[in-house]
Amino acid sequence: MQKGPIPEEFALKQTAPKIVGSGVMIGGDKVTVAYDLVEQMEYLYVRVVKAKELTKDVTGSCDPYVEVKVGNYKGVTKHFEKKANPEWNYVFAFSQDRLQASYIEVCLKDKDVLLDDLIGRVIFDLVDVPRRVPPDSSLAPQWYRLEDKRGEKLKKGEIMLAVWKGTQADEAFSDAWHSDAAAVGSEGISRIRGKVYLSPRLWYIRVNVIECQDLIPSEKNRQPECCVKVICGNQALKTKISPIKSVNPMWNEDLVFVVAEPFEEPLVINVEDKVGSNFEFLGKCVLPFSTVPKRLDNKPVASKWHNLEKYTVVEGEKKETKFASKIHLRLSLDGGYHVLDESIHYSSDFKPTSKLLWKSSIGLLELGIISATGLSAMKSKDGRGTTDAYCVAKYGPKWVRTRTIIDSLSPKWNEQYTWEVHDPCTVMTVGVFDNGYLQGGKCSSIGKVRIRLSTLETEKVYTHSYPLIVLQPSGVKKMGEVQLAVRFSCTSYVNMLAKYAQPLFPKMHYAHPLSISQQDFLRFQTTQILSTRLGRAEPPLNKEVVEYMLDVGSHIWSVRRAKANFFRLMYVVSPLMAVGKWFDQICHWKNPLTTILIHILFVILVLYPELIVPTFFLYLFFIGIWHYRLKPRHPPHMDIHLSHAHAVFPDDLDEEFDTFPTTRGSDKVRMRYDRLRSVGGRVQTVIGDVATQGERFHSLLSWRDPRASALFVAFCLFAAIAMYVTPFQVVALLTGFYLLRHPRFRHKLPSLSTNFFKRLPARADCML
Repeated sequence: MQKGPIPEEFALKQTAPKIVGSGVMIGGDKVTVAYDLVEQMEYLYVRVVKAKELTKDVTGSCDPYVEVKVGNYKGVTKHFEKKANPEWNYVFAFSQDRLQASYIEVCLKDKDVLLDDLIGRVIFDLVDVPRRVPPDSSLAPQWYRLEDKRGEKLKKGEIMLAVWKGTQADEAFSDAWHSDAAAVGSEGISRIRGKVYLSPRLWYIRVNVIECQDLIPSEKNRQPECCVKVICGNQALKTKISPIKSVNPMWNEDLVFVVAEPFEEPLVINVEDKVGSNFEFLGKCVLPFSTVPKRLDNKPVASKWHNLEKYTVVEGEKKETKFASKIHLRLSLDGGYHVLDESIHYSSDFKPTSKLLWKSSIGLLELGIISATGLSAMKSKDGRGTTDAYCVAKYGPKWVRTRTIIDSLSPKWNEQYTWEVHDPCTVMTVGVFDNGYLQGGKCSSIGKVRIRLSTLETEKVYTHSYPLIVLQPSGVKKMGEVQLAVRFSCTSYVNMLAKYAQPLFPKMHYAHPLSISQQDFLRFQTTQILSTRLGRAEPPLNKEVVEYMLDVGSHIWSVRRAKANFFRLMYVVSPLMAVGKWFDQICHWKNPLTTILIHILFVILVLYPELIVPTFFLYLFFIGIWHYRLKPRHPPHMDIHLSHAHAVFPDDLDEEFDTFPTTRGSDKVRMRYDRLRSVGGRVQTVIGDVATQGERFHSLLSWRDPRASALFVAFCLFAAIAMYVTPFQVVALLTGFYLLRHPRFRHKLPSLSTNFFKRLPARADCML
């Protein structure tokens, strides 16, 4: 239980970035005020729109493309084959921190097999480039006559361009080709752009299988043992075998699935008959989701009968068999639930699926992703370690992804994002990743940060450098630091405080709750759906990124987590243990002055019992005021001591990072299984001891031990008479003075009541 100070490398650090929101930077233009949680970055933008009347080469064709050069940086558009009037509409962004030139050269070239020919060019002086400040409209592109190498205007050939200076607040920023990504080809540009993603709207669909009618089994002289299999995309669930073995079976069983809009696959209902160890197909029903009604409350929707179709294969072809079998179903898309995609303990959203049930927002969450420092090298390039880093932030259904900074262990993003907040008791997750798709691999996780909004003061800007802490097979490691600026603004303080009195989940979770097994199954399916849908975006938010952000696999057994949770439990119970130890010291007169004061307080409270409750709340008030000076000054962060990651054994780590199912040898698995049995045995013993104490309480009046029950009943009668004729204050004073008696009047043997209680029978002796 000893918890030392967090090592410096794993601690949260206060930073002072040059941003308006923190008060370090005063003044500024419209852009600075709009992007007040990040440092302002200056860019030179060049928009290449199109060209016309291009001259043809000796072959009679022209394969034009544009090359934009600023100093050592060069950006190239794609080329068109045999086109005299091409259109690109392409934007280049050159960071002004790295510019070492006084002019911009826009060259229009003709792609050739050996050497590309120059068609013409346009040159701009950087001094003459105008500055654009949003929310001004974008700069209108203009036609420029092309020049040859000697600077003379060509008779034919013009190019439409727009050149301006701006910041990362410019609308062209996210889709632009950046000079710091010059090594990435035109095909890889889409893989490194920053984007905003929205999770598809997720619904729970409830299939209430009621009954079937007039089934035709394969064997006429045999009563079928039927079940219903429901298939929803990649999900499949079966009902139990009907207790009624007939051609009219009944179930009345609920099956719940998760689906995402737009609904792509229909609902498939199969009726099957169990014959031995196999299942025979009896009928099928395919239902499109457009026919499924949506409900917002717990009121049942109308049930319907559906025809079952059956096919038989005759000479390799499906032949429909028409008959009168039907199935009775009650279907509904339940919009009153919140579809869980994250762990309840650090969920970012609790709103129901249906927007009709949403309440108004209570505030705004703003996040500035400034930079990262000291990132670990995730791959090698030209014999040295490097990282292509980007950040992903998730809050509610909105995911944001920053642009990828190529080949840098200290990237600077300076991108700002906002979210609407509907509940303050939610958590935002920010992850840092290495972009592996540029080399044809997968994205690797570097680390993540969680920030609980309820721990933030409103309207305050928090600027901290968060260590990226991960647990690896070799132990806990710091992968670098990410610098963030966070602000939680409240639009209605009263509405925010009212949230603390409202249920965490929508009403349907309490009116018609889902079982634990259903929640686990549905959450797994939800993560699979999100991974698939977000992976189809451009650029894709890939499966490994989504699963890391949603913390998939955190429920798998781990000795380290078991130890961490045990120590968490001990930490929670420790105040009760401290109170018990303090009271024991009072009873044994370790500090006579304190014991005498407790006697005086006890007498006052007994003589004036109406002061007991006010005194209790007054005590809590003073404790709360006293602890105010110790309140945290920064958001809580990953704690290696709390996670029990600082003292974990190598074999525990090997078990935690093993695949599921395991790939280790039989000897290793046997050792782990024996260890798990030993841990389980201790847990089993503790649970059994707690159950034993409860059973002893039950046995007081159960007459399982007739003599003990008779003694207890007689004691109750005597106590009732004694307390009826004796004033309550006298009884309380005598009881209190007895408990607080001096050690010279105490015995080392257990008390009479303790002896009697421990002799009461429990049910442990009835167990096998």
